[in-house]
Amino acid sequence: MNGIRLSFESLEASPQLQVARITLARPPLNILDIPAILELSQAIVEAEERPEVRAVVLAAEGEKAFSVGVEVRDHTAERVGEMLGAFHQVFRVLARTEKITLAAVRGFCLGGGCELATFCDLVVAADNAQFGQPEIQLACFPPVAAITFPRLIGEKKAAELLLTGKRIGAAEAAALGLVNRVTPAAELETAVGQLLRELFQNSAAALCLAKRALRLGSAEDFDRRLEAVERLYVEELMRTRDCQEGILAFLEKRPPAWSHS
Repeated sequence: MNGIRLSFESLEASPQLQVARITLARPPLNILDIPAILELSQAIVEAEERPEVRAVVLAAEGEKAFSVGVEVRDHTAERVGEMLGAFHQVFRVLARTEKITLAAVRGFCLGGGCELATFCDLVVAADNAQFGQPEIQLACFPPVAAITFPRLIGEKKAAELLLTGKRIGAAEAAALGLVNRVTPAAELETAVGQLLRELFQNSAAALCLAKRALRLGSAEDFDRRLEAVERLYVEELMRTRDCQEGILAFLEKRPPAWSHS
C-alpha cells in the first residue's frame, strides 16, 4: 500500500486476541489524498473480514500529526464529488463494523483527521495532541463532524468548534468528550495497550453486542443524514464564490478575499 499500512498483532498477555493496526504512513502531516483514502477504506474492510480480529487501531506515522485531513486540492469542484464519495465510504464502513475501533492520536488532528479519529469508539490522545475542524476558515464545513459532534459534545460546543475553526488541546478535548484518555506522548502506545487489555478481559460476544446496542439505529441514521449533508455540500456550498475563493487562496498561499456570497 502507498500511504496506508495494515498489520495484525497480538497483545503479549493475550496472544490469541488479534488487533488490526491501520497506520497512516504519509508523514509528517499524514495528509489523505484520494488514493490514500481508498487504501484506508480497503484496509478497514480487510480487518473487518478477519474473524480473529477484535479491535482495529487507527494510528499514524511520525510525531508531528495524526492527520491534518484531506488534501485541499481534492476539494476543488472537479474532484470534490469523488473525494467525498471515497472519504465518506470510510465512515460508512466504520459505522457498521462490529470490531472495537480505537484511535491513537499524537500531534495535529485536524479537519478530516479529526473526523476520522473522533468517529472511532475510543480515542487515546498524547498530551501534545491538538484537535480542530478548521474548514470554516476556507469557507467550507466538515460534513461528518457536523453530524457527529452535536451527539458527542452537545450542540453549543459543536457549534463553537465548527463555526470558529479553533483548535483545542487534548485535555480540553477529553473534558468535552471527544477523547477518552490523555497520556504523555512517550507513553501513548503503552496507554493504547492497557486499554485494549481492559477490553479483552471481557467476553468477545458481549463486547460485540454491547457495541451494537450503543449504535443501535445510528448507522442507518448516519447514512441518511450524511447523504443530506453531502447534497448540501456539493449542490450549495461548492457553488458559493467564497468556497471557491477559500480553496484557491489556500492553494495560492494568500489571505482569502471574501465576497460573502
